[in-house]
Amino acid sequence: MNTVILIGNLARDPELRYTANGKAVTNLTVAVNRGYGKNNEADFIRVVVWEKQAENCANYLAKGRKVAVQGRLQVSSYEAKDGSTRYNTDVVANVIEFLGGDNSSTGSSQAMQRTSSPEASSDFNPEEEINVDDFKAMDDDEDLPF
Repeated sequence: MNTVILIGNLARDPELRYTANGKAVTNLTVAVNRGYGKNNEADFIRVVVWEKQAENCANYLAKGRKVAVQGRLQVSSYEAKDGSTRYNTDVVANVIEFLGGDNSSTGSSQAMQRTSSPEASSDFNPEEEINVDDFKAMDDDEDLPF
């Protein structure tokens, strides 16, 4: 089973681009806290979002916005100019939910629907897996790494 669920804040603005055959793809970096308290550290995890959901993320998200991500891990490799093999590990998102306050003119927090891309899983329901109200109580912006 390859399932990842993350809740964190965007470390930078989303980057939207289009593939050669016209599919939208957005790259996000999500800062996810490892623990709580004074020695709080964060991991910065790269997330890839496809198609209509990618466009929605680029239009409505910005640095600092809290999101919930459900997806899968994907490891890829390439050969660098010096001949060494480099590896990338990304989360390919199936579902992105916008949490917390509003950073744009969209109104209140907004849940994004599943994409119709082949990368999306059809059997995940974020309301069954993530109770957003449990995480709102833990929202402490003073511990953010940015």
